[in-house]
Amino acid sequence: MNAVLPTYIWPRGKSCAVFFSVDVDAEAPLLWEHRGMELKGLGRLEQRRYGPRVGLYRILDLLDEFSAKGSFYVPGIVAQNHPEILPLLMERGQECGLHGFYHEPVQDLTDRENRDVLMRSMDLFQAQTGQRPQAYRSPAWEMTPGLIRLLLEKGFAHDSSLMGFDHPYEIGGLCEIPVQWLSDDALFFKFENGPHDRWRPADPVQVAESWIEEFEGLREFGGLFTLTVHPWISGRPQRIRMLRRVLSRIAGYDDVWWATAGELAAWHRDSANAGVFSVPVRNREMQPR
Repeated sequence: MNAVLPTYIWPRGKSCAVFFSVDVDAEAPLLWEHRGMELKGLGRLEQRRYGPRVGLYRILDLLDEFSAKGSFYVPGIVAQNHPEILPLLMERGQECGLHGFYHEPVQDLTDRENRDVLMRSMDLFQAQTGQRPQAYRSPAWEMTPGLIRLLLEKGFAHDSSLMGFDHPYEIGGLCEIPVQWLSDDALFFKFENGPHDRWRPADPVQVAESWIEEFEGLREFGGLFTLTVHPWISGRPQRIRMLRRVLSRIAGYDDVWWATAGELAAWHRDSANAGVFSVPVRNREMQPR
């Protein structure tokens, strides 16, 4: 038991949880990067559009193999350019959430600009699904105090952008389903043959073993294993096989709760965990001397 906080409580018979999340970024970050400029080359654009065309369907079929559900976060421009995505995800029983409009880094925007982006995304989501969005994940996994207040104002049930615990918690009153860079496919496989590439794609066998080790460690400590993939990256055959290997290992344990962000947030809110793992938006910060 933690010296300060108690052990997180999972549903009866479960000692940890697994959250499969999908960031359907596609071309959104590229369009934001080139805003106001002509996009002359097709290479990066086509590479990213592989996600909506092919990779997304392979990931959905993989989840079906394990009778599992995921949470899919879709930027507004991706939903606009590929209007079949949100209805398809809803039809297949997946959770859908917002992920910016052009995958804008929220920390670089004013509160007013973040409000405009959120409202535009909400309107599009409602027009395409007939429902108000409840789930949110920030582009690039950053957050601002103003955006947390805005999500609460607009009735969002949960966010999945921060890393303050390795199980659900509350920040500024908003339920947070934490993420983890270590189990994000982009860290290992994002490669566009451009100036932003810092290394070649990793060995998927080694990545699978790393993710299995992280999952088993979190199971030991009673935490949440959040896996995040991008269809344009992990929809490729090699990565689908890697994901199948990881999910097969997880499926070998009967004390693991496979849950969506919405299910995790509902459990947190209605269980004895509510209010126990609650932190302010800002603690007292060190000021420069």
